Amino acid sequence: MSNKSAVVAGVGPSRGLGAAIARRFAREGYRITILGRNADKVNTTAAELRAFNVPIEVVVGDVTDQALVNRTIASAEGHRPVEAAIYNAGGNWPTPLLDIEAKRFEDFWRVNALAGLFFAQAAIRTMLPRGRGTLIFTGASASLRGRANFASFAAAKAALRAIAQSAAREFGPKGIHVAHVIVDGAIDGERINTLLPQLKEQRGADGLLDPDAIAENYWTLHTQQRSAWTHEIDVRPWAETW
Repeated sequence: MSNKSAVVAGVGPSRGLGAAIARRFAREGYRITILGRNADKVNTTAAELRAFNVPIEVVVGDVTDQALVNRTIASAEGHRPVEAAIYNAGGNWPTPLLDIEAKRFEDFWRVNALAGLFFAQAAIRTMLPRGRGTLIFTGASASLRGRANFASFAAAKAALRAIAQSAAREFGPKGIHVAHVIVDGAIDGERINTLLPQLKEQRGADGLLDPDAIAENYWTLHTQQRSAWTHEIDVRPWAETW
């Protein structure tokens, strides 16, 4: 069992990226803290994670609550040093640009960008005295471009990417590895298979992103030697057009 901990914000169902990331770090013996909004989903995921025989801490709440985020990081640090912090929270739903209301736009920004800043601040403050640690943000193709009907999501994800770049440039020289993962494509998880059940068959074998395969990249980023750190990677299915 490792004397380290990992915190993953944005954890939902077992068949999702947040849970997959938590599993990957649990396999290495890390104490795991997971944060998500849906108590049933988070607790179900936690029960499955306990099969790895590592301590699991469950936090149910909203990532836009800065005090909650601070307490979550502090609690994890109180048990074992937080060596990895992953911000995977976010939301995405298409809306025609002329129909976007101010509150909807702001809500996207709060979850995808502002809360990402809160998480980064809490994690970096914890890691900085040791001069080491990994902070990873989950991005999307919208981090790079705004598609029709996705202005709210693109604006928020672009903001998160900018936060990641600024954090990397400021704290990389102080030993903190900050990385940004662009997930380009549909994830073969509960959300897509519920909303678009036909998509998996249409795309064919390995046509959707496997969450465990994505999570492997997060572990690779965390274990990179500091003379060759990667700041940004993109992952997509082999058949995805881009």
